[in-house]
Amino acid sequence: MAERTSRRSTIAVLGPGGVGGLVGALAARAGHRVIVLAGPETASTLRSDGLRVTSGFFGDFSAEVEADTELREPVDLCLVAVKHPSLPEALDRVPAEHVAAGLVVPLLNGVEHVAALRERFAPASVAAGVIRVESTRTAPGRIVHGSPFVEVDLASSTAPPDRLEAAATILRDAGVTTLVRDDEGAMLWGKLGLLAPFALLTTYHGEPIGTLRTERRDTLAALVAEVAAIGRAGGGPDTSQTALRFYDTFPPEARSSMQRDAEAGRPLELDAIGGAVLRAADRHEVPAPLTRRLVTELGRSSTSSPGASTGAGATG
Repeated sequence: MAERTSRRSTIAVLGPGGVGGLVGALAARAGHRVIVLAGPETASTLRSDGLRVTSGFFGDFSAEVEADTELREPVDLCLVAVKHPSLPEALDRVPAEHVAAGLVVPLLNGVEHVAALRERFAPASVAAGVIRVESTRTAPGRIVHGSPFVEVDLASSTAPPDRLEAAATILRDAGVTTLVRDDEGAMLWGKLGLLAPFALLTTYHGEPIGTLRTERRDTLAALVAEVAAIGRAGGGPDTSQTALRFYDTFPPEARSSMQRDAEAGRPLELDAIGGAVLRAADRHEVPAPLTRRLVTELGRSSTSSPGASTGAGATG
């Protein structure tokens, strides 16, 4: 556990799902003031019961938090942890003046949301963030953390370095391994290069990574190479070798969050993940036939699935 800071910060968490709920609970346990922003029913549950975490890494614990449907005061750090389909509506819970002197850090999938946040908030108040963790919300306020780590990287081309370091200190104090990176674009593409093949193929085939990396390894490798080429063209790192090695470390039963959303009939982050890859491919004139086929067919199937277009649930 990281050494605790002597300063008690105020943190808003927009979306108490697997990621937001876990990081919010850890911050509250470390002594920070945490305000969770959610729908009325979830906010009421959190006010009465708090957040409860089941974790083999951190231990099982409960944390008291405040909860509201809207941010009503300034905060030092606002973590955005909703799914992309709910992001525009969820951001209405965060008035820009309450984060003007702090930092907004999205822990979202994809690469395009940071620019959208800078249009809504002051650019100096927005950083990019990526998180590596396996964590699931099983009920309002109930979080199951499965990975033996929680790792966050931060970078920003617009926020002052002192704001990045302040946010990193808060996260480290909560027990989150946190690094401040120099290159925002490379950081975001580094994650998307690992995430997109995993998410698209597990969702398309309805199979866990163990099956994909054995029975469909050629297809997996082809998709990895395709996405890596697009990422390199956009200034990202080469993930063509690291992705497959990374997948080989997963438990064979591991599924992507997109796959779980598809199975539950929830809206998919298809545009934020696959769509972003295709738009970059078009900009840089990099062929992407396999990605395009998967995104197109997943889009067709998701629009015909129950609940696929509801946009509900990520913040409440």
